[in-house]
Formats: sequence, structure tokens, C-alpha cells
Amino acid sequence: MESERDRPFRDRREAGQLLASATMHLKDTNPLVLALPRGGVPVGFEVAKALNAEFDVLLVRKIGAPGHEELGLGAIVDGANPQIVINDEIVRMTGATPAYLHTEATRQLAELERRRRAYRGKAIPVALKGRTVIIVDDGIATGGTAKAALQGVRLGSPARLILAVPVAPAECLAALRPLCDEVIRLMCPSPFFSVGTHYLDFSQTSDEEVIHLLKAASQPATL
Repeated sequence: MESERDRPFRDRREAGQLLASATMHLKDTNPLVLALPRGGVPVGFEVAKALNAEFDVLLVRKIGAPGHEELGLGAIVDGANPQIVINDEIVRMTGATPAYLHTEATRQLAELERRRRAYRGKAIPVALKGRTVIIVDDGIATGGTAKAALQGVRLGSPARLILAVPVAPAECLAALRPLCDEVIRLMCPSPFFSVGTHYLDFSQTSDEEVIHLLKAASQPATL
């Protein structure tokens, strides 16, 4: 589903409220909203509130190449059963061994679990199998994190997988569409410079805000 908007969002809350309106056709599917932290959480919170949906964070950790950690060999995607997504072509190019991949994946899994405990305490991630899952972020620039998130969540066997973002460049969305069942976006500007240029207030989302919103979402009476 595509919508068009020609002016910046006031802040992530407004972006989430507008995005929620574009997702209302999913309300009766018992959806699960997964937000990419930290900026995606205020957006996803508004979507989950409008849909009366379960809400959680979706943590993604990159697996870096030997000696070049900025080059991603793959990623670990959070969930009840964390999924490892590997780019076999880059693994071959870099000569990363199975032992290296195992060690690095184990290290990143530990960091993923540490961050989850910081945000959700001992809460267990929701199982994805058979669910309508909506992945939400505050915007997409290059699409790397969104791609890993979609690939990892797909391995959890959801019934439907939706990507919902307020703003993203057309070329990124074209590359991501085959990885999900539906893309929902509000703005697709050209030329595209950065996500932040499409918000009047794009101040950093704090860990404290993430924790507060996740706690609020777990208590339906506060929504």
C-alpha cells in the first residue's frame, strides 16, 4: 500500500499515527508489530496502539567480516528462536571460515541478548509462526537493516510479513518488496537525502524512551 505526502512529519509520534492509518486493514489479523530500535519504537508504538496489537522490539546484529567489521557477512535477527542470515557471496569473497562465523555469531548473539534484557528484562520474544508480522522503522536509507530483519523474520514462518515505514527511497523499496508480502510507506521522495530531513524533530530516541514505550505497550489499559 502506498500513500503520498509532500511535507515533513512533525516527529516520530505523528509519523506513527499516520502510518497507523495506512495499516488499519490489518487490524483484524491479530497482528504483531515489531519495531527496529531505537527510532522505530515511537513509530511502532503508535501503530500497535491503533491496531490493538502486540508490540515488541526487533533487534538486529551485524556479523562483520574478518578485519573489516563494517562489511557485513550476515546478521542475527532477534526472536523466540534468533535467526542467522548469511550472505554466502560475501563469505566466499572474504574467506571467512565456519569457525570464524560460529565465533562471531556467538558474540553477536550475546550482545543481542544483553540489549534485549536492557529493554525487556526477562520477557520472552513472541513466536512468529502463523502471525501477521508488521516490521516498523522511522525510515529507510540504505535498506541493509530492513533486509536482514525481513529475511530473519521470514525464517520464523509468519503467515504474512509486512514492512511499514513513513519514508524511504524508491530504489530501496524495490529491492525489499520481494522479501515481504506488502510494503506500506507514506513518502517516497526523489531525490532522497536522509531520513532525518523528512522530520521537523528527529532528535535521538533514548533507551529510556524505548523502555517506557515497551512497558506501556505491555499494559493495555495505558494505551
